[in-house]
Amino acid sequence: MASARNSKARGSNGLFWDLLTFDRLVTGPVIHLIYWAGLGVVALFAFSVVGAAVGLALKEPGLQSLLLAFPVLIAGLLVAAAMVLLWRAFCEFYVAIFRISEDLRALRQASDADHAVAAATRPPAQKPVG
Repeated sequence: MASARNSKARGSNGLFWDLLTFDRLVTGPVIHLIYWAGLGVVALFAFSVVGAAVGLALKEPGLQSLLLAFPVLIAGLLVAAAMVLLWRAFCEFYVAIFRISEDLRALRQASDADHAVAAATRPPAQKPVG
C-alpha cells in the first residue's frame, strides 16, 4: 500500500521507473493482446476449413463430394473449437503464474514490514555479565 502511494506521488516519472525496475508488471495487458491475436489466428484457421469444405463440395458435382465435404467441415470446426479452448487455457495459465508472483511479492513486503516493526519494538540485547 505504501509503495502504491509512493508511485502515485512520483507522477508519470514513477510509472517509467516502475516499468524499468519491474515494480509494475505489464504482463496482464500484454497477455490480453496475445490472447486476442491468437483467437484471430484460430478464426483464420476456421475460415480456411470452411473454405476447404466448400471447395471440396464444389470440386465435382454430385453426392460424393458433398459426403466428403461435410465431415471435413465438422472435423475442422471441432478442431478450431478445441484450439480456442487450449489457447484460452494457455493464456490463463500465464496470467495465473504472474498473479502468483505478484501475490508472493505482496506477502514478502508485508513480512518485511512486520519484521521491521518487530525489530523496532524489541528492546536492545543486553551483554552477559561475566
